[in-house]
Amino acid sequence: MKILTQLLNLERVKVISHRQYQGVGIILQIESIKTESICPRCGIKSHRLHQNHRYIIKDLPLGEQQVFLEINKRQFKCDKCKKPFSEELNFVDSRRKYTKRLASQTIKEVLDSDIHSVAKKGCVTTEQIERMLKDAYKKSFFTKPLSLKRLGIDEIALVKGKGNYCAVLVDLDNSKLLAILPGRTQEIIKKVLKSWGEEVLQQIEEVSIDLWIGYKNLVSELIPNAQVVADRFHVMTQINKELDSVRKREKRNVEDSIKKTKSQLDKNKYEKILNGLKKSKYALLKNESNLNEEQKIKLEQVKEVSPTLKLMHELKEKIRIIFNETKDWLTGLFQLGMWLSTAKKYFPVSQKTIIRWLDEVIAYFDNGTTSGVVEGINNKLKLIKRSGYGFRNFDNFRIRCLLNWYLDY
Repeated sequence: MKILTQLLNLERVKVISHRQYQGVGIILQIESIKTESICPRCGIKSHRLHQNHRYIIKDLPLGEQQVFLEINKRQFKCDKCKKPFSEELNFVDSRRKYTKRLASQTIKEVLDSDIHSVAKKGCVTTEQIERMLKDAYKKSFFTKPLSLKRLGIDEIALVKGKGNYCAVLVDLDNSKLLAILPGRTQEIIKKVLKSWGEEVLQQIEEVSIDLWIGYKNLVSELIPNAQVVADRFHVMTQINKELDSVRKREKRNVEDSIKKTKSQLDKNKYEKILNGLKKSKYALLKNESNLNEEQKIKLEQVKEVSPTLKLMHELKEKIRIIFNETKDWLTGLFQLGMWLSTAKKYFPVSQKTIIRWLDEVIAYFDNGTTSGVVEGINNKLKLIKRSGYGFRNFDNFRIRCLLNWYLDY
């Protein structure tokens, strides 16, 4: 039994017997080597045994064998207050049918996989895994973000294409997820922000948001000391969307012209233009400095057949460089003003959007505050969502997301 006790490696516990059942696993009968326990009411040490309570819990497997521990959680009777109490066992939580270390190992596996894949191994059930996650969440999470200076507010689609979004709150300085909410309405976000208290909200200096007026109004109401910063990546998304819309329109127009024309000469001309426009989306929208050789060739083909797309691409790259290289708001305002005057003809929607959000866009140039960190976290959340088979409701999904940042297993 000494070897089994050493293999079990539980503090102040010894194995007194073992038995093995085919298709079930190994059952180790264990007992504490302590002969006393401390009364939780009065703090007096008691040696008087009142009752034995034996039951079986699951432990980490031994190789391919499932391991079960038959434990005796004894009741002692206090000599001072004359009331019985149960001893504390440091390897299992109260009312749980598995050891703490099995829970820790299971959570680690779930964070790298999903609930059903882990449950299929047969050691724990999906219900037990969900309980483990909730227990870990309660133990580790969550204090108010007392040192928060820069807040990012963004969103993630729970179900792509269904309009079902949840808001994501992020500490930009520490790249840490603060909250993931069941929706993105002002009421839902306001409830969380208010729960942080005035002490936290008053110290926030900047809030990076996408181009949604609801977020802006919410920050103005609850975090009046903070500068609202329009996230540059959402500005670029708007510009790319408009550029791609023109690309699609030109391609459709050329395809229509090919169908309608009766002149072979004209048809050849239009087909040359169409070949230049085909498969050109990423050559136009991707940062020019990141293009591979094939995309660079395609970009030159597009510029050759479409003067409009050529100018729009140059304007897109120009504003990207402005965002990358400008270090103060005054220079940013000047550079952006020149860009806006040129872009009016080619990017009318983006131009109006930037003018409407000019103060928030210009604020980016002082500190370079952006939701780029949020986008990185959102990408991680999307991976969790894709591998989240087995999360039966939003709360379980939210808990798993937060545990990725607040647990160190």
